[in-house]
Amino acid sequence: MWDPPLVTDTQPSKQQSFLRSITEPSKTAVLTMELQEGVVGAGALLPALSQEVERVGMLDVVRRVCGAARDAGARVVHCTAVARADGAGAVQNCKIFALNERVRKERGASPMELGTSGADLVAGLEDHRDIVVPRLHGMTPFTSTALDQILRNLGVTTVVATGVSVNLGIIGMSLSALDLGYQVVVVRDAVAGLPAEYAEAVMANSLSMIATIVTADDLLEAWGAW
Repeated sequence: MWDPPLVTDTQPSKQQSFLRSITEPSKTAVLTMELQEGVVGAGALLPALSQEVERVGMLDVVRRVCGAARDAGARVVHCTAVARADGAGAVQNCKIFALNERVRKERGASPMELGTSGADLVAGLEDHRDIVVPRLHGMTPFTSTALDQILRNLGVTTVVATGVSVNLGIIGMSLSALDLGYQVVVVRDAVAGLPAEYAEAVMANSLSMIATIVTADDLLEAWGAW
C-alpha cells in the first residue's frame, strides 16, 4: 500500500500570524515596569524580588526585547516609581506603600528616591530613543500619568509588558491597558514575581485571559517578519 509523502507545513501558525498582526512595530511599545535599582537592584525594597529576577535571568531577556524593539522600529517606554525626599505626593494606603515609608524612615531615604541611584533604571536598559514615565503614587503606570496620552500620540495600539511584579504591577498594567483599548502582550520570560509558583498561577489563570502570552523568542520572530 502506497503511503503519501508527509507534507511539512511551512505556513505560520494561527498564533504566530495573530502575534505578527498585533505587534506591527510602528504601532507597538514595549513597557518596562519598575526595572530600577531600588526595585530589582542592590538596594531593592524587597530583596527577595531582586534575587528572583537574578535567578531567572529576567533583566538580560528584557534588554534583549528592548534592543529588538528599537531595531524593528517599536518604541520602548520605561514606567518608573519614584519618591520625593519628603514623601509628598504619595500615601500609605496599602501594605507595600507602608513598607516603603517604613524603609524611608529607617534608611533616611526611600529606595526609589529622586536624585539617588535607586530611582535610576538598571544598567544597560535605557537608550536615548526611549521615554521614561515616572509616577509618585500608585501601583500601575497608567493611573495619574500621561502614559496613555503619550502612547496614543505615538500611534501605539499594542503594549508589550515586561518587568515586575507579575502579581502586582504587571497585572495592574495589563488590566489598565486592556480597559483603555490596547492589545496587551506579556513576555513570560521578561517578567517575574513572588512567590514564583504564584506568579506562574497568575500567568496561567489571570493574565492568559486578558493578554497574549509569548516568549521573547516568539516576539522577536514576529518582529523579524516586518
